[in-house]
Amino acid sequence: MAKKNNRRDFLNKLGIGCASIGATSLLSGITNLGLVNSAAAANANNSFFNPSNNDYKALVCILLAGGNDSFNMLIPRGTTEYNEYAQSRTNVAIPQNQILPINPNTSDGKQYGVHPSMPKIQSLFEAGNLAFISNIGALVYPTTMSDFNTGFNLPEGLFSHSDQQKHWQTSLPQDRQALTGWGGRMADILRYNNASQSISMNLSLSGLNQFQLGDEIQPYSILRTGSGAVQISGSTSNNFYNTIKRQTLDSLLEENYINVLDQAFQNTITNSNGNSFEFSGAINSVAPFTTTFADTNLSESLQMVAKTIAARDVLNVSQQTFFISFGGWDTHDYIIDDHAELLATLDDAMDSFYSVLAELGLENNVTTFTMSDFGRKLVSNGDGSDHGWGGNVMVMGGAVNGKDIYGSYPDLYLGSPLDTGTGRFIPTTSCDEYFAELALWFGASSADLYQIFPNITNFWTPNSTNYPIGFMS
Repeated sequence: MAKKNNRRDFLNKLGIGCASIGATSLLSGITNLGLVNSAAAANANNSFFNPSNNDYKALVCILLAGGNDSFNMLIPRGTTEYNEYAQSRTNVAIPQNQILPINPNTSDGKQYGVHPSMPKIQSLFEAGNLAFISNIGALVYPTTMSDFNTGFNLPEGLFSHSDQQKHWQTSLPQDRQALTGWGGRMADILRYNNASQSISMNLSLSGLNQFQLGDEIQPYSILRTGSGAVQISGSTSNNFYNTIKRQTLDSLLEENYINVLDQAFQNTITNSNGNSFEFSGAINSVAPFTTTFADTNLSESLQMVAKTIAARDVLNVSQQTFFISFGGWDTHDYIIDDHAELLATLDDAMDSFYSVLAELGLENNVTTFTMSDFGRKLVSNGDGSDHGWGGNVMVMGGAVNGKDIYGSYPDLYLGSPLDTGTGRFIPTTSCDEYFAELALWFGASSADLYQIFPNITNFWTPNSTNYPIGFMS
């Protein structure tokens, strides 16, 4: 006799299928009590600050997960400064004659270049479409060597991968328990700028992430290939088993449940299932690009970001954020070869992405930015480099005041005033300043910054008439 499946058994057995429906729409909701919040919100009359924003804008975050050795990405090349760098880095220094020169508009009296694996980044910089921000890191307050030595107001878990990645995504380095990210808090405020609310303002190519998680907004997970939509296993197959499974699921989702969490769970599955077909249809409507992308995970992810942006009118949205985690940057060993390969992949992917945005006529509407756990120590550990603190990042787009290095590039000799030991530098620019400028460009108001970045007044006054750093136009 066939065993009768009850509702709970069926939903448990569905397992991978349910987890696949806009995975983070469901899983992050459970993990962060999103279902409870959704149920409570249904009985609340909330209001949101909604600044007007008539032009499409997107922020694309690329997390270089593991800790980019970024003083081998942006390198001093003048004789005096290169000699300081080479003496500190010894066997992990890039040869001076291999450094690709760049010519910043603003000079600090030194000469700079980029890693030899980054010729396309060099061209983007020289064309004014990309900028660097130097010696940036997670900070609670501006920090001196005395503060460091006494442990005064330092980020929690300093030099720890998990803590520092979290701090860059939450912009709350004093709080290891922070639940929401700055992209999520920003989307909570701005979400109603999008005419359609069916697909989240925040889309992730790397599943659940802290950056895009808000109190109300959660990241919508998409795939880097195919139609991009994550759907219930077998949802597009008409074989006997999948047809029966769909019919059973449909009947369960048509019920009305008394228990508020059962009903919220049903609503989440129903909405996610419908949204996946809506997203898939939008992506499939996009005409092929002339720009080609390499066969790498990062390039494929950025190609899907470009398709999603191209489908903005079909999705009926005017603002979106995207998150991509690109791993492999924890270069304790084989740094010369491995770092060169990683930078070459990044170089090619960012160039293709900028080219396709220009093809779409949207290079001024999309800003791509990098972040990483931390920079790395200058001193070699034998074949690599260990965890550091301050490092260098890139920001790319037509709205970027490119061809410049912002922040303060440190002197790279050991024992400098910022060197906490073995070439591990105290940051002189905070993540808050970097991210606040991106948020203001995206459409947040100065008043919003207090909610999005609780530490911002430690570094910058939000009622200022100028951007915190000045890299956005």
